[in-house]
Amino acid sequence: MDELLKNKTFAVHAAAASWSVALGTAITYPLDTLKVLIQVGSSTKKQLAVADVLYRVQALSGYSGLYNGVGWLTLGRTLGLGVRFGVYELLTAFYKDGRADGNVHVSEALMAGFAAGMMECLVSSPFELIKLRTQVASASRVLNSQSIAEKSRASSLVSRLLPRYSLDMTAMTNSLGLLSTLTTKQANMLDALKEYPWMMTGSGKPPAVSNVRMPSDIISLEGWGALWRGLRSGLVRDSIFCGIFFSSWQFLHQAMLNWKAVGMDPVPRYDNEVGPLSPIAVTLVAGVSGSFAAAASHGFDTTRSRSQCTVLPKYVSMERKFLKWSKPGKRFERLTGIHPADRNLLLNGIWLRVARCGLASSVIVGSYFFTISHLVSN
Repeated sequence: MDELLKNKTFAVHAAAASWSVALGTAITYPLDTLKVLIQVGSSTKKQLAVADVLYRVQALSGYSGLYNGVGWLTLGRTLGLGVRFGVYELLTAFYKDGRADGNVHVSEALMAGFAAGMMECLVSSPFELIKLRTQVASASRVLNSQSIAEKSRASSLVSRLLPRYSLDMTAMTNSLGLLSTLTTKQANMLDALKEYPWMMTGSGKPPAVSNVRMPSDIISLEGWGALWRGLRSGLVRDSIFCGIFFSSWQFLHQAMLNWKAVGMDPVPRYDNEVGPLSPIAVTLVAGVSGSFAAAASHGFDTTRSRSQCTVLPKYVSMERKFLKWSKPGKRFERLTGIHPADRNLLLNGIWLRVARCGLASSVIVGSYFFTISHLVSN
C-alpha cells in the first residue's frame, strides 16, 4: 500500500511538472522566437528591431510562425528541467545531510546550480538546435525555382553525400576556368566536377539553415556532432544561469523566511518551524531569480544561437580536423566558444530573454504549486 501511494505521488508531481513546463513554454514562446531572430539576424552594420522581425515573420509565415518549433522546445525543456532540478536536489541533499535545520547555504546552491546547468545542457542541446532552426525558417524565404533546378541536376553521388546542398554555379564555372589549361578529354568536365564533394564544399556555399532543420537532414549533412553544436558556450550559459538562479532563489527565499519569522512568539529556531511561504511569494521569487540569471548569461546565449544557426557540412569539419584548424579569438573566447565577430552582438535581445525567463519561471513555479495543491486536495 505504501509503495502504491509513493508511485501515485510521484506520478502526480511528474504530471504537474510536465503541465507547468508546457504552459510556461506556450506563453513565452513568441518572446523566444523574436529573441532568436534578433540574435541570428543582426550584424554589426545592421541591428534588427523587434518590429522588423515581427513584420518579417508575419509576412512570410503569419503570426503562427511565432510558434514554429514549440513542440521541440517543450520536449527538450521538460527533460532538461527534470535533469536540472533532479541533479540540484541530489547535490543539495548531500550538503544538508546531518544538519538540524536542513538549510542550504547560498554558496552551496551556487555550486549545485553549476553542475545542474551542465547536465541540463547535455540533455537539451539537440532539441534546442532543431527548435532554433525551425524558428529561423519561419522568417526565411523558400527556395526559388533556380535553386530547385540546380539541385535536380546534381548527380546521384552528390545528392546522396550532400543532401539539400545548393550549387553555386558561378563558383563552379570559375573552378572550371582554373583547369582550362589541362587537356579536356572529358566531354563534360562540369558534370565530372560534380562527382567530388570536396570541390562543392570548397567552391560553393552551404545550404541555407532553413533547409537543414529536420533531424534527418542535420545528421545526414552535418553528422551527429552537429546536434551538440556550440556546446562550450551552452555549458557556460546554462551553468551560469542555473548557478545564479538557484543561489538567488535560496537567498531571497531565506530573506522572506526571516521576514516572516519576525514577531513570531516563540522565535522559531529552524526554518521549518516558520511554515511554508505563500505560493504567490514563491512565484515572484522564481521570476526575479530567472530574470537575474538570464541577464548574467545572455552573452553566451547569443553566442550559442549564432553558432547553432551555422550549417557546417561534416566534410568541412573533417578537413578542419585534418588541417588542425585553430579557432580565432582570444583564449577566453576560444574556451567559451565566442567568435570574435560577435563581440558587439552579445547583448542583442537581452530584454526579450530577461522577460521570457522571468515570466516562464513564474508561470512554471506558480502553475506547479497550483496544480499540486489542486490534485492533492482532490
